[in-house]
Amino acid sequence: MIEYISATNFEECQRLFHGRGHAYPELSHVNVDWLSPVVLITLYQAVEVDWLNEQVSQLVALVPACKSVQVQRRYEKFAPTEVLWGEGIEHTVVQESGLKYNIAFGKSQNTGLFLDMKNGRDWAREKADGKNVLNLFSYTCAFSVAAIAGNAKQVVNVDVSKSSLSKGRENHRLNNQDTSLVKFEGVDIFKSYGRLKKYGPYELLICDPPSFQKGSVDIEKDYSKIIKRIPQLMTDNGELMLCLNSPDLTEAFLKAEVERECPQCQFIEMLDAPAVFKEAHQGKGLKVLLFKYLPNE
Repeated sequence: MIEYISATNFEECQRLFHGRGHAYPELSHVNVDWLSPVVLITLYQAVEVDWLNEQVSQLVALVPACKSVQVQRRYEKFAPTEVLWGEGIEHTVVQESGLKYNIAFGKSQNTGLFLDMKNGRDWAREKADGKNVLNLFSYTCAFSVAAIAGNAKQVVNVDVSKSSLSKGRENHRLNNQDTSLVKFEGVDIFKSYGRLKKYGPYELLICDPPSFQKGSVDIEKDYSKIIKRIPQLMTDNGELMLCLNSPDLTEAFLKAEVERECPQCQFIEMLDAPAVFKEAHQGKGLKVLLFKYLPNE
């Protein structure tokens, strides 16, 4: 595994090895992330203890700043995390594109920042200047942090999880950002369009939904409900980032949903994930599609 890691700059958080893209068939059950000062190995099936210990030794040698190597076993109930080497670090602050984000280990399945969305956050930061931004399924508000750093006029974060929004507020404070420019709406998106319209219209919309959450989201059925509301939410010439995480749904699905429910949205381009997120099969990984709302064309 180590021979596939080419990173030389360990100042910023990043994925070091992406096995889940199946570009390395014998290692499709392994991901490795650098969340300074922690190397996090994520396993999706059991491995030999000797093999794992050898990877730890090589990773420690590869990353001099490493103070802890931890493993998360996604194949076990509750995805437990164990310290394999070094300090028992449960929280750290990482840096990406000059911005800071809180990271937690062992508290939940996800650490607080999705590394494959770096280019999306950079895009949002670049586009946000002077704009009113709607951030749907905001999680810990990383897009919001990036947008405020890009001088957004206002960002409205919407997520059903109030605890995630609380962490988002902490991320803004971590970057010394003015939280009076940021709204945190802990509501069900599908039942709260009136609340969203109150802060609109929006010149920039970001939608990064989970593929499935029991009792909350089934994105194959629910994406259309969001897309059909675009005319009520967006300004003319507004820009949209629509994301799709399901390995079972391709960009063609999302384009078809937009064409059917809001044909006024013109597809602009797809935004690639960082190069390390190699996919053996096109369309299986993260899909980020950029659109422009052009109701008069």
